[in-house]
Amino acid sequence: MLPEYQFFPVSRPDKGAGGLTGEWRVVRPVVNESKCVSCGACYLWCPEGTILFSPGRKATVDYDYCKGCGVCANQCPVGAISMVKEVS
Repeated sequence: MLPEYQFFPVSRPDKGAGGLTGEWRVVRPVVNESKCVSCGACYLWCPEGTILFSPGRKATVDYDYCKGCGVCANQCPVGAISMVKEVS
């Protein structure tokens, strides 16, 4: 059973508009696949277009371009994405 959540307008984010992340990211989003309901909200809201998503599949993150802003974690309606401190 899927929880009720808000539907979002369709947009097309651009992947990594700011370039590769490099080594300066402080936190990274981690998707808990057992919680992910494949709604695509993280994909639609990611300002860098680094969430890899297709309907019916769990979201994944392209860490080469992810800046660790946390928008995906804040917009996830089921709390499936958590921000985890980078380990160097």
